[in-house]
Amino acid sequence: MYNYRETMDRIIRQEVEQGRVMGASALVLKEGQEFYYNAFGMADGERKIPMARDTIIRLYSMSKPITAAAVMVLAERGEVDLWDPVSRYLPCFAGQKVWSDTLGEIPAERENTLYDLLNMTSGITYPDDGTVPGRRMGQVVSGLIARSRQGERVDTQEYLRHIAGVPLCFQPGESWHYGFSADVLGGVVEAVSGKSFGAFLKEELFAPLEMEDTGFFVPEEKKGRFAQIYELSGEGLRPISGGHLGEYFGEDVAFESGGAGLVSTLDDYCHFASMLLDGGTYRGRRILGRKTVDFMRRNHLNPQQKQTLNLDSTKGYGYGCMMRVLEDVGRAGLNASPGEFGWDGWTGNYVAIDPVEKVIFLYFVQRPCDNMLAITRRLRMALYGAL
Repeated sequence: MYNYRETMDRIIRQEVEQGRVMGASALVLKEGQEFYYNAFGMADGERKIPMARDTIIRLYSMSKPITAAAVMVLAERGEVDLWDPVSRYLPCFAGQKVWSDTLGEIPAERENTLYDLLNMTSGITYPDDGTVPGRRMGQVVSGLIARSRQGERVDTQEYLRHIAGVPLCFQPGESWHYGFSADVLGGVVEAVSGKSFGAFLKEELFAPLEMEDTGFFVPEEKKGRFAQIYELSGEGLRPISGGHLGEYFGEDVAFESGGAGLVSTLDDYCHFASMLLDGGTYRGRRILGRKTVDFMRRNHLNPQQKQTLNLDSTKGYGYGCMMRVLEDVGRAGLNASPGEFGWDGWTGNYVAIDPVEKVIFLYFVQRPCDNMLAITRRLRMALYGAL
């Protein structure tokens, strides 16, 4: 008889034994009950810390769905309208320019809205050597990181003032493009709430969701559970030092990155995923409305925008509220259910939430590389074969 547990164990164990990752863990819940869990290898090979259920990892882009949820909390309360211009809350985003390869900087035809930010259709880029805005953004981020390393406290609003000065890749709403949109939304939450983004998240999401190990820094007493990031070199796996896009994990975090700055554990993130799966509730507590969550887990891109939804992890998917949404199982190469949604992170961590099968799948690893998607597909095929 087919044993999905043995298959998933073998897939993850091979990743560790063959030297592709230092450590990895996976957690699956079905209808609120644990369906699978295991961990292999080391969270930190140099410190001899095993990968464990309470290992704290850098979420990187898996921070983005949490940021989207924070915005929807404000929308439900009538404190923001998703069609509001970003400049209503962050005046530095008024009068943005758009880059044209033939004309240079030209005026934006309209202002970006919160809806543009939520769906990555704002034209705000990440650092990218392939485009003029991307190269300029790289210079901006490098300069801000250098100031931080020299001891200056460069906060979220300072980052956003500089991000706002980089021309957009296209007219707002014209296409889909991955970039700093979630970070801008974090700044909007700060402006509306009058609190730091981290304080707002703790009060509105992390505390009611019992996410005790989630935040923008790792306290000193928890550093023994903090995983190291590794990269594969010619001599095998080696630690990566420093941050990515300016994130640092000491207790005095100035830039609270809504797009990439959070740390968490398997169980903590599963609490957040469970809330989304259960229509906005967690252990009887209402965090978001049922219809709000339904809105979040739908595709919001039009056909033109979807043409540029070109990440490997989005094949067969639409996109909305900082998450992919499965539409074409054949193109995705998955035996999952249409409507499954989630996201992933720079270091290979991954979440998938299936409202049809009532399944949550989490895979945690800390190594940047493209082939992690192949591993998650293999694990999910094995999992769904047992449902």
